Amino acid sequence: MTAASKITAMGLSDRAKRAAKVAAQYADQVDVEARFPKEGMDALKAERLMGVMIRPELGGEGTSLTEVADVCAILGQACAATAMTYAMHQIQIASLSDYAVGSAWHEAFLTRICDEQLLVGSATSEAGIGGNLRNSLCAIEVEGDTARLTKDATVISYGADADAIMVTSRRHSDAAHSDQVATTFLKDQYTLEHTSAWDTLGMRGTCSDGFIFKGEAPKEQILPRPFAEIAAQSMLAVSHLLWGALWYGIAADAVARAQAFVKAAARKSPGQVPPGALRLAEASNLLQQAKANVVAGLKQFENCKGDSDALNAMSFSVAMNNVKVGISQTILVIINHCMLICGIAGYKNGTPFSLGRHLRDAHSAQLMISNDRILGNTSTMLLVNKQDASLLG
Repeated sequence: MTAASKITAMGLSDRAKRAAKVAAQYADQVDVEARFPKEGMDALKAERLMGVMIRPELGGEGTSLTEVADVCAILGQACAATAMTYAMHQIQIASLSDYAVGSAWHEAFLTRICDEQLLVGSATSEAGIGGNLRNSLCAIEVEGDTARLTKDATVISYGADADAIMVTSRRHSDAAHSDQVATTFLKDQYTLEHTSAWDTLGMRGTCSDGFIFKGEAPKEQILPRPFAEIAAQSMLAVSHLLWGALWYGIAADAVARAQAFVKAAARKSPGQVPPGALRLAEASNLLQQAKANVVAGLKQFENCKGDSDALNAMSFSVAMNNVKVGISQTILVIINHCMLICGIAGYKNGTPFSLGRHLRDAHSAQLMISNDRILGNTSTMLLVNKQDASLLG
């Protein structure tokens, strides 16, 4: 048995917990220095967790999205930057695995991801259209067997550290802004001209700098399915669910710190209920609701997977939108409760109960695909789509 097969024979959550332990040691440093979470990502690669969703015949483990979401939740309790980088990578893997079937180049690339534990980034945001991933200004140019693309990407998460980047663009120069394709470029096939720095309130370690992307690659690296199909049936739902899982992880760690604070207070005053105990119960209640929200969304996605009609249904889009909006709002309430429980010990940095990083990272949740944009899309769908009121739906 090879070293790699010995690792993959172990439980996924055990491997994730080992990687998370490493990531946690550097989480504060990653945040303060706004640097790529190299140690956490190297630990994930050592545990061979980068290609777990890829089909076994291509070298992966064929794990479900629910299992990958659990990895994201475990990482979220340790280092949000590591968790977000891993989640963003897996969003690209889901698109490549499900929407490039039969493409010899992409299947060979998926095998490379498993063999070499490559990190895949994405470039969907663009100057002029902001974070609306369903619109592009740039267009891929195909000449003979060669594809060329220049894109003014306002953010490319961990772009400088990715081994490959999946880039959206218009299908050709005369195509509508929404007529898009996605193209996978390898690191030696593109250049990145730095245009803006990622100096933010939270999620500082994702290093989502802005770049002028210039790539040239064989045209076979353009994904064969339209990006509209990939976005509607996979990318948006997978994004909301994996982000939701890691956001849940951030809140879960905040509650764990608040619980430790209350227990310490109880030990100091035997026979007395600490003042933060009631608020801790409220935070626990909200955390369970957040977990149920994500779990229900994952169950619905798994039930619909492979059924294009179900994935394209308005009811499915509404449900996935609600998962994202719901948990992104709830985690802020939870972490604020925990801050009040821990008091100055939670407000200060460098204590066992510090929650500043958690709160700052959590504020990104409402902005990553703006909740206002999502609610606007949901409100339009609800004008024609009946609200699902069944507990079994």
